[in-house]
Amino acid sequence: MATVNVYLTFNGNCREAFDFYKSVFGGEYPYIGTFGEMPPQEGMEMSEEDKNKIMHVTLPISKETVLMGSDTGGEWASDFTMGNNFSVSINAESKDEANTLFNGLSEGGNVTMPLADTFWGAYFGMFTDKFGINWMVNYDDPAKMQQHP
Repeated sequence: MATVNVYLTFNGNCREAFDFYKSVFGGEYPYIGTFGEMPPQEGMEMSEEDKNKIMHVTLPISKETVLMGSDTGGEWASDFTMGNNFSVSINAESKDEANTLFNGLSEGGNVTMPLADTFWGAYFGMFTDKFGINWMVNYDDPAKMQQHP
């Protein structure tokens, strides 16, 4: 069965927000990375400011739940709206389950990133459903995750 968590999006202050959440919940970041640490994208120039923004951060807040987040930037920044800056993130237990959930929930909605293998080793996609809710579907293939710590 899939797990569900909240994914928060910020407009440049993700690190500040997650440091605050960490001060309240405690714990450590199993992962925090910036856009500048990403592999270069062909035809995509990034400002120094955007390179320092958070691409992804994870903060466990209970045995079952993690807060995840990132900053927005570049072409995505114009879509940022405070108050609607979160997504429901589903971590599937198989690629088939990821496909079923993604295809079912995105029906009648707007796919913003089709499911595909990513540079970080996951099978991942994003969409807004027909009710305006933002979703992320992820499957971490254990074989690929061992190659990408």
